Amino acid sequence: MKPTITLPFFFLTCILIINGFGCKKNNSSQDSYPAIQAKFGTRIDPANLANYANQGKPAYILKDNTAGNNITNAKATLGRVLFYDKQLSINNTVSCGSCHIQKFAFGDTALASLGVDNGRTGRHSMRLINARFANEAKFFWDERAATLEQQTTQPIQDHAEMGFSGQNGRPALSTLLTKLQNLDYYKELFQFVYGNQTVTESRLQECLSQFVRSIQSFDSKYDIGRAQVGQEQQGFPNFTQQENMGKNMFLMPPQFNAAGVRTAGGLGCAGCHAPPEFDIDPNTGNNGIIGNLNAPGIDINNTRAPSLRDLVGTNGQPNGPMMHTGGIRTLQAAIGHYGQINLAPGNTRLDQRLRPNGFGQNLNLNQQEVDAVIAFLKTLTGSAVYSDPKWADPFQ
Repeated sequence: MKPTITLPFFFLTCILIINGFGCKKNNSSQDSYPAIQAKFGTRIDPANLANYANQGKPAYILKDNTAGNNITNAKATLGRVLFYDKQLSINNTVSCGSCHIQKFAFGDTALASLGVDNGRTGRHSMRLINARFANEAKFFWDERAATLEQQTTQPIQDHAEMGFSGQNGRPALSTLLTKLQNLDYYKELFQFVYGNQTVTESRLQECLSQFVRSIQSFDSKYDIGRAQVGQEQQGFPNFTQQENMGKNMFLMPPQFNAAGVRTAGGLGCAGCHAPPEFDIDPNTGNNGIIGNLNAPGIDINNTRAPSLRDLVGTNGQPNGPMMHTGGIRTLQAAIGHYGQINLAPGNTRLDQRLRPNGFGQNLNLNQQEVDAVIAFLKTLTGSAVYSDPKWADPFQ
């Protein structure tokens, strides 16, 4: 006769769980963060954070504007929540992610992005791909922010964008800080990240900029080819003949006659958008597009540009209109703009490289050259940045 075995209640409970009765585990990693769990479920788990801090990058990527604000998984996670939280606008309708959309390489297909109370951005929303690896450390089209940290809270305080301007009866940023500090999930997140629940502008800047700097794209056809050669000028073995021709056209400087007409060489794109980062040269003037998006007159001070990486999506179509005015919608039109530069009256900041011998450059392009450069630009598009959940909206 077998002895009777009496199971303690704890073990009986475990058996019930194993058999699908669904009892809550006593050691849940989020037991200490009930508000985070209630708001985000498994999308954010303080005990199992996504990898933002130790992402790999190619050895040939040398630029880095981190400048001491080193990415940590915890702060970038908090930055992700802030980036997508519509509570950061005065009427809870707009977030950073409303204008910088993951499926469009963190840009926008709208000409001007929608802000609070039907306000509109003053310039087309710039894509945020590889902001960390920018050669230019200043941000916004007109470079008015000296660092990415300073940039992150300016849209929040913009009257038309997120509304905490402190102008015309609207609340100031201090009101937002109090608002966030009273939200239970931010109490837990700030306690988790900083050891206390205090919400400050500098903390918003620190975390938002870490999240933005974490958004990187280095899995393109270009990167596969670049890893197989010793230097940029070599033919990439994975490229088509057309793509390699386009790369050469992109890299080679043009040769001009006395009237500014190209007679030999390439397009010289790399003079302002140097590979392998393809970011803008900090010493550029404007590119000849001097219109205003929502106002009359001219604006000659837009000398910043996003990286050319992920200029188009995985479908080969542009990730929204280009330039600060959003006035160019195709790659052919973009190349066409540089093909014939207009010396507009009043444009005293046109880049010197676009006016050889005092004339607006005429690249004298043929369709084969244009098609080759377009084919090359499409090789700069990756794939993971469009789908990786660590950059996705945690509220959905």
